[in-house]
Amino acid sequence: MMGLYSFLQWTFFDSSAYICRQYYVRNMDAAAPNGALLAASSTLSFHSNSDHSEFQSAKRLCCSNSFQGDFPLSLNPSIVLHVLGGCNLAPEDLARLEATCSFFRSPANFPPDTNISLAELAALDMCQTRTIFKVMSGEEKKILKQRCGGSWKLVLKYLKAGEVSFRREKCQAIAGPGHSVVVTKSGSVFTFGSNSMGQLGHGSQEEEWRPRLLKSLQGIRVIQATAGVGRTMLVTELGQVYAFGKDTYSELEPGSPAAKAISTPRLVESLQGIFVVQTAIGNYFTAVLSREGRVYTISWGSDAKLGHGTDHQDQKPHQLKGPLEHVPVVQIAAGYCYLLALAYQPSGMAVYSVGCGLGGKLGHGTRMDERYPRMIDHLHQLNFKPIAVAAGAWHAAVVGQDGRVCTWGWGRYGCLGHGNEECEDLPKVVAALGGVKAVHVATGDYTTFVVADSGDVYSFGCGEASLGHGKARHHENLLSPELVLPLKQRQEKVVQISLTNTETCNAHTLALTQSGRLYAFGAGDKGQLGMELLNDENERGMPELVDINLG
Repeated sequence: MMGLYSFLQWTFFDSSAYICRQYYVRNMDAAAPNGALLAASSTLSFHSNSDHSEFQSAKRLCCSNSFQGDFPLSLNPSIVLHVLGGCNLAPEDLARLEATCSFFRSPANFPPDTNISLAELAALDMCQTRTIFKVMSGEEKKILKQRCGGSWKLVLKYLKAGEVSFRREKCQAIAGPGHSVVVTKSGSVFTFGSNSMGQLGHGSQEEEWRPRLLKSLQGIRVIQATAGVGRTMLVTELGQVYAFGKDTYSELEPGSPAAKAISTPRLVESLQGIFVVQTAIGNYFTAVLSREGRVYTISWGSDAKLGHGTDHQDQKPHQLKGPLEHVPVVQIAAGYCYLLALAYQPSGMAVYSVGCGLGGKLGHGTRMDERYPRMIDHLHQLNFKPIAVAAGAWHAAVVGQDGRVCTWGWGRYGCLGHGNEECEDLPKVVAALGGVKAVHVATGDYTTFVVADSGDVYSFGCGEASLGHGKARHHENLLSPELVLPLKQRQEKVVQISLTNTETCNAHTLALTQSGRLYAFGAGDKGQLGMELLNDENERGMPELVDINLG
């Protein structure tokens, strides 16, 4: 039976109580005329997922085109089985089939492949459902497979890790410095707030106090947004990047010519050859992440600060040099003059940092700058498996697979959550969150938020209205995490928090719920809360519902 392979197909009955499977054996031997179907029959025993009752399925296979029986329903069946030494499946193969079949509820979108296992084929089929993977060429997919360790299962893990770490292709709310950006489920974009440099993208420099649809990009699906001081960047599902606001990719250094205002989205032509999935703005530089997991930075490369020597006015992307050149990255996060990268490795996820080490924010036990990305080894010593990172202005945080949270850096106002204002040069587990399983973390200027799997939100750090605890706790610094009761009282499950990540503007916070509602609190003097305030108000200490449709 060497050279034979089987086509497997099935139909689901009664809420998957039983699964009827049919398979065909095709002779791939050159001696068989026209690859005719061979006559064969086999009886396989399967188990119901609901009551474990057993049933028999026998199928006679045709040996000529005159047979009027059943044929495969698709030209590209979902599974290709290796058949060696006969048609009967060994118990271990049957177990693998049972574990794999739930992945294939419809025909696959790729030709049969006789050279990979069922598990590999299942992983490949699931990769095909990812937007960024479907549009890749065959050669690009091979390159990604190689970068991830040579397995489709590892590629799938890499893609899923990116989806978890920064809500790829889901609703997003971004609280920028003085303005806000919201990406809806359908990929539309709303902006509101300060507009001094045209960072709202509506063709003017007038403030917007209510969410306004970005009409110039209608028909283009956006999957990710980033907001910096006076500028905004959007990533589309086709990997293109649009930018508006300041015409630079860094904060202006002394003596630099004034930035020009761009009030409508413009395609970033220097990134045309890179399929981008995420952008991050870090004061004197901008970083982008490609779908293959490569990290590029623009500006602030003088003195090899980011592994390459360029002028701060340089607007061309340069790949981050060093250890991450050949390791795929799933998420990037930028703070004040430093960058964090969550890297995917077959042995497990790891966090790398590069840039300014002031305050210990690079997490290496020193306060030295790092010119090239360096792995934060202490996380492994803590047996910590990171799934998402956040880079505040002067401190950083990471969420682990087990729900623990680690913080490090400058602990001013208690933003590390360790009960004091001490700096931490190495990642340290937030002990006060011991009974909480975290799924998301957000950092700002001396402020930190943690979202639990229950949807509860905890905040700590600088006592501003942006902490969300209302007037009773206004101006009170929180040295340890405290439940944000006003959000819990809304009886909504929060899935994402975003807060202003710079000291140049008054901070505000956006909270996105599972039901698709958006709440805002903190500074609102420029309209960044998406609502008009009373004459004597410039902030809201309690979470308020924003009038916006996130569908």
